[in-house]
Amino acid sequence: MTSPYVREITREEHLAHLRLHPDASHLQIPEWADVKPDWLAESVGWFEDGTRIATALVLYRPLPGTRRCLAYLPDGPTIDWLGPRPEHLLDPLVAHLEKRGAFSVRIGPPVVVRHWDAGTVTAGLADPGVRHVRELPAAGVDGFALDAGERLRGLGWRRCAQDEDSGFGLGQPRYGCHIPLAGRSVDELRAALAPHFEQSLRTAESAGVRVSWGTAADLPDFYRLYAATAARDGFRVRPPAYFRRMWEALNAEDSDRLRLYLAEYDGEVLSAALMINVGSRVWHSYAGSGRRGREVRPSSALLWRMLCDARAAGAATYDLRAVTPSLGEDRLLGRLHFKTGAGGRVVEYLGEWERPVGVQGRVLQRALGMYLGRR
Repeated sequence: MTSPYVREITREEHLAHLRLHPDASHLQIPEWADVKPDWLAESVGWFEDGTRIATALVLYRPLPGTRRCLAYLPDGPTIDWLGPRPEHLLDPLVAHLEKRGAFSVRIGPPVVVRHWDAGTVTAGLADPGVRHVRELPAAGVDGFALDAGERLRGLGWRRCAQDEDSGFGLGQPRYGCHIPLAGRSVDELRAALAPHFEQSLRTAESAGVRVSWGTAADLPDFYRLYAATAARDGFRVRPPAYFRRMWEALNAEDSDRLRLYLAEYDGEVLSAALMINVGSRVWHSYAGSGRRGREVRPSSALLWRMLCDARAAGAATYDLRAVTPSLGEDRLLGRLHFKTGAGGRVVEYLGEWERPVGVQGRVLQRALGMYLGRR
């Protein structure tokens, strides 16, 4: 058996592999490259004995004033992270990226290390003595995932800097929220709602809040609510063109890859969110709501409809994306309360890791960090 090697593959080869192995993150499908035109993109494949065994999307960010670049694999690569020899696949990847001019490689292993049940987090939110989710008893700890982190460290990778209290940094967040859907009925999902979420949902249903799919023509309504929410919660607001590009790119190969949901009351759109479908997972993205009509709880009706639709479509996991792990004073506690109220469990990922490449790798890593910090 020969050692695996990595080479560039075509978009068609990448898509063909994902049809057979569909459980990559939406950040690892070739269409995502079209959403990020400010990065250069390449699809790569691992080959062993002539057989393609894995694929990945690599995004390259050139370092101004040099011919070198950062190579970034968000939520990837999707390889066997729990096996005994990650270097078997990582070393040929780094060798390929070094030939492409990378001075640093950044990866985001899609591996969950710990998770906490919704009820445990809700109790922690109510306890003023608990300041962080890590202080709560975890419902599950994956020892193989922990070992993967130790093996990465032993191979010269280091965890990327993030705020330990918030889990946020320049890349993907360290903590997320999942609602398991596989094998669960609608009644079981409803029974798992926290009392406060169930009450909000009943309020929306009694008021007659209507949830429907939107089209590209409804993106301005979505953007108005998204921008208001981002400003309120302190997030960077993306321009409208970003979402038009996302709509066109993600729906180019599959017209049901990206959906827009709208919650309306009395003829006005009060809440909206995007749903991204890839493989057995659904991602709840860029949810937004205004201050008007909050008393009829449109966001609860919106999420409940999206959950039911995802379950009906056969999704195994509903990914509510990032949450803050900080249970003290935090502007994002309302989001955590909302997501766990819907039955979401908090998950801690292995996090993002980086490795310098070449003799100037560490120096150029620092230079890029300074450049991104100024931006």
